[in-house]
Amino acid sequence: MTTTAATAENFAMWRKLAKGLNEEQLRWIIQDCREAAEAMKGWNPIKEGFYEDQAFTYADELRARQMGGR
Repeated sequence: MTTTAATAENFAMWRKLAKGLNEEQLRWIIQDCREAAEAMKGWNPIKEGFYEDQAFTYADELRARQMGGR
């Protein structure tokens, strides 16, 4: 687990990893990140935001594929 906010390097790594995953894997990771963020709500806002950022990054890849962009 992380104790810092997401960095530019985190976002770059997540985008790179997302490109190699299939849609089922992306959906699973997105759900897992959302559940982790929810678990941090009201307890650790930095981790909550980190997991939300991660979920949004993977969701962006999924959305782009569904719209024919990738």
